[in-house]
Amino acid sequence: MAARFLQLADVSEQLNISAAQAYALVRSGDLPAIKVGAKGHWRVEASELENYIQRMYDQTREFVSTHPFGSPESDQD
Repeated sequence: MAARFLQLADVSEQLNISAAQAYALVRSGDLPAIKVGAKGHWRVEASELENYIQRMYDQTREFVSTHPFGSPESDQD
């Protein structure tokens, strides 16, 4: 059974980013997370990570559609 909550180290591994970048995503609110335990360890729900990834795909798709690589005029040369 897959774990419901991930540590920031797991998030950074899955996204192939540094632990500091994962922490920044959480602190900025881009990636919803909770603090648990007496020491307040951050945990990210696996479904929230999947939602974040989907949002990033959607944003990238929108960016690519509004900022095409090259222009039609350059293809005609």
